[in-house]
Amino acid sequence: SIDMDQAIRALEEKYDVASGIMHGFDWSVWHNGIGTEKLKLIPSAMEHVLAQADGKKRFVAVVRDLSRAFALCATSAVANELRSDIAFFQAVQASLSKSASPSGRDPDDIDAAVRQLVDRAIAPDGEMIDVFTAAGLKKPDISILSDSFLAEVRGLKHKHVAAELLAKLLKGEIKIKSDRNIVEGRKFSDMLQKTLNQYHNRAIATAEIIEELIKLAEEIRAAKERGEKLGLNDDELAFYDALGENTSAIELMGDDKLKVIATELVTQVRKNVTIDWNLRTQARAKIKVLVKRILRKHGYPPDLQDAATQLVLRQAEVLCAGWV
Repeated sequence: SIDMDQAIRALEEKYDVASGIMHGFDWSVWHNGIGTEKLKLIPSAMEHVLAQADGKKRFVAVVRDLSRAFALCATSAVANELRSDIAFFQAVQASLSKSASPSGRDPDDIDAAVRQLVDRAIAPDGEMIDVFTAAGLKKPDISILSDSFLAEVRGLKHKHVAAELLAKLLKGEIKIKSDRNIVEGRKFSDMLQKTLNQYHNRAIATAEIIEELIKLAEEIRAAKERGEKLGLNDDELAFYDALGENTSAIELMGDDKLKVIATELVTQVRKNVTIDWNLRTQARAKIKVLVKRILRKHGYPPDLQDAATQLVLRQAEVLCAGWV
């Protein structure tokens, strides 16, 4: 059986820790305000937590434990007394976990950028909405990397929230890129992680991290135009990047030669792949021989062929879902 007294002690202990993290932040309006006034608190509360060292990690963890303790003694007088505060903590925690926040369309609530990007983790009916939906990213005419969007992010009032949101959005963009182009995706992923490490280690200020993330966003956007400039489609560009990951290959062969090889690889590999080819030893060996033959035919440096072949095969695995 559940020890009610033990659960209440755990509840009070975790509540004190959560309240300590929120010390200095006034959330009294949560108890007596109207809906929009309550929702208006969330971005500011997120900012308060994110401004502290490991604030997000500590707060999310303690509210998770607090919620478990509450569930075990929800009928107690202590739990009933703390219920409203705990609901507020859970709202902030949910928003931090989603890197989003509650909705509300009144232009007087919060500045437009925060309202669009931040204040939708908790809709009026309690439904959780992730940051991509909140930012309207499913609409084809909206780009999270557009100048107007990045300018909006730069102007956000809640800087820590802005940094968290932009990082999450960029991770999503990089994931999409990685699903098509291994080399390019890994490059941007490493750049993002390096920047975030500096931020989490407090090596750079919040305003600086936002500028660094915006620069990265601009580089990702520019990368989308790279294939057009090279005269390659997305698949050809992915193989081109795989062939040129070793800078020695680029120096020895030049862009034009690598483009020719990339184009032939796409044509021949696409022609020869079958369903589940990468799971069947014989079929995979056949594609491997084909790739090596094309590399040798065009004079790709022998000492770089094995590494390039493996990377091309991995790239083919990523792309082949749309080919067969």
